[in-house]
Amino acid sequence: MTTEDTATPSLRIVSLIASATEIVCALGRGDWLVGRSHECDYPPAVARLPALTAPKFKVEGSSGEIDRRVREIVRDGLSVYRVDADALSALSPDLIVTQDHCDVCAVSLRDVEEAVCRWTDRRVEILSLRPDCLADAYADIGRVARALAAEAQGVRLVGGMERRLQALAVQPARRRRPRVAFIEWVEPLMAGGNWMPELIEAAGGHNLFGAAGKPSRSMSWDELVAADPEVIVIAPCGFALERCLAELPLLQAKPGWSEIDAVLNARVFFADGNAYFNRPGPRLADSGEILAHVLHGEPDLPNHETVAWVRHPPKAAAGS
Repeated sequence: MTTEDTATPSLRIVSLIASATEIVCALGRGDWLVGRSHECDYPPAVARLPALTAPKFKVEGSSGEIDRRVREIVRDGLSVYRVDADALSALSPDLIVTQDHCDVCAVSLRDVEEAVCRWTDRRVEILSLRPDCLADAYADIGRVARALAAEAQGVRLVGGMERRLQALAVQPARRRRPRVAFIEWVEPLMAGGNWMPELIEAAGGHNLFGAAGKPSRSMSWDELVAADPEVIVIAPCGFALERCLAELPLLQAKPGWSEIDAVLNARVFFADGNAYFNRPGPRLADSGEILAHVLHGEPDLPNHETVAWVRHPPKAAAGS
């Protein structure tokens, strides 16, 4: 701990979005956290903190069933998540970090404002993050760092992420760019947008669907088959690796699946979309490195295989 850190008065922080929890901890302020969302699970030590949010529906079943439940709630003008306002108040936070990027991915700014609107005995700062691309994710890290009097740590964190992603472009094994389809949701089919196209390009791939800085978009099955991607990465938002693999039968049942280039050549990859690709925090750099390994087999990069991603079918069984 530096002299500057020692002189900095601590804050009571509640993070209601998993990426912000990772940012706070990466900035060296994890011990300031007093509460979290139900989705905040990294680093593992945050599990000791009280969870202040919960979904209003059962997050189980197929991706299609989950999508229908969410759409019903949103259609009725309701929030997808609930905030425990009493527990939040009891923690007396100085700063609450939330988001207004996606109302179906995490607790929204509106949810938080409604929870604290009746507080009259104290002042609380609400910091809302809205990352639409890599530059926004870096800027959000800077905003959190300023709020925590950790500007120097923020600069180092962002600089390290940028250097790691820039280094991917000069990996010696880099050759041609394979055509990549990144699937963020299976039923209905959605292509990854926002920062995902940037990560794919940085990792040495040619992104087929979704636009940088734009929301993830719906796509038809016929679009995917017609594009005939050489690599398919399936990382549904909010799904850990094991849950992601449960979507395989839905894909295999689709017409034309077995004729896609990526399927024929065993270049279909399932990945942990919850911890990595769809969480705009420090591990976006890890996500880029994972993609580089998946696309090009970079031997000098950590690949996180079996933990963050798996090939289907496994490489040893591809020709059997």
